[in-house]
Amino acid sequence: AEEAGEVGDPAALERQLEADPEDHETRYRLATALFLRGRLEPAMEHLCRIVKKDRSWKDEAARKQLLKFFDALGPKHPATLKGRRMLSSVLFA
Repeated sequence: AEEAGEVGDPAALERQLEADPEDHETRYRLATALFLRGRLEPAMEHLCRIVKKDRSWKDEAARKQLLKFFDALGPKHPATLKGRRMLSSVLFA
């Protein structure tokens, strides 16, 4: 949470994203905000969408953030297992 800094209000970020679905920065911030609020699966889906659209965005920031989420949850957490499958399907599709 400390590393994330101020990510913003998820509702406001969702409105911004509706206006511009290709805004990776807003999507990244929304994913982090959702994760910090316990909405794990939607957070991971947003990051996977960034990886799918532009894997190299900000030096692979979305993929790296997913890995941080997995580390925070632990390797056996159900959300980690599901998130790893989602990421693999994006990377190896």
